[in-house]
Amino acid sequence: MKQVFALLAGLIFGIGLIVSGMANPAKVLNFLDLFGTWDPSLAFVMGGAIAVTAPGFALLFRNRQTPYFDNTFRLPTRTDLEPKLVTGATIFGIGWGLGGFCPGPALTALPMLATGTLIFVPFMLAGMWAARHTPNLTPTPKEGAA
Repeated sequence: MKQVFALLAGLIFGIGLIVSGMANPAKVLNFLDLFGTWDPSLAFVMGGAIAVTAPGFALLFRNRQTPYFDNTFRLPTRTDLEPKLVTGATIFGIGWGLGGFCPGPALTALPMLATGTLIFVPFMLAGMWAARHTPNLTPTPKEGAA
């Protein structure tokens, strides 16, 4: 049952990315271009997502000790900033700014076979592989990586 709800959530998320325009790298790059052809519409998409999600999380955490489809909540436990987190966030931001994609929208746009997507996704997967298989980048189990 957990897999069915994960599939449904993923489908709804993917459809939302397409409908909102977040799977369109030109729209994302225009959102990031504050001094050029700035398009603020994605800010409204993000604000709408927060407005819908925040009350749900508030109710969930107030009324439940465990999630509906698992034994425990899987939330980050670390509160410090370490260099690899800052480095990873920086690389992610640069990639997002250059390509106009982050992982979710990139995978959603992959079936459209756009050239940018066909270049971005293999490099994204290579980066994910490198993060998992490079000894200095792999989180230790006590860091709560899942």
